[in-house]
Amino acid sequence: MEVKGKVHEVSATQQVTDSLKKRELILEYIENPQYPEYLKFEAIQDRCNLLDNVKVGDDVEVSFNLKGRPWTDKMGKKTYFNSLQLWRITPLAAANNATAAPQYAAPSADISSSADDDDLPF
Repeated sequence: MEVKGKVHEVSATQQVTDSLKKRELILEYIENPQYPEYLKFEAIQDRCNLLDNVKVGDDVEVSFNLKGRPWTDKMGKKTYFNSLQLWRITPLAAANNATAAPQYAAPSADISSSADDDDLPF
């Protein structure tokens, strides 16, 4: 899945356990400008490095997987959690600049001619 938005916040890498590290990205998603949404993505393990060059205010496209899992508390009540696991982030400004067509100036041409110079057969 993909979504485009503006980077609102980037967290530092957290060492959750000895074998698990994660980093969070908050993306401002504006489908309706009156009510912006703030989506939390998590990057885990080696994907934490994907957020090293991301800055607050950047326009980006985030590719992610939607994950869900159940959890049962001590009282036996089951709760479900969803997470958005980031696996790619693409800066939109850089992509637009790379694909923008270069502006070229055509050489000027002298299109003025007299009737005597017209040697066309028709």
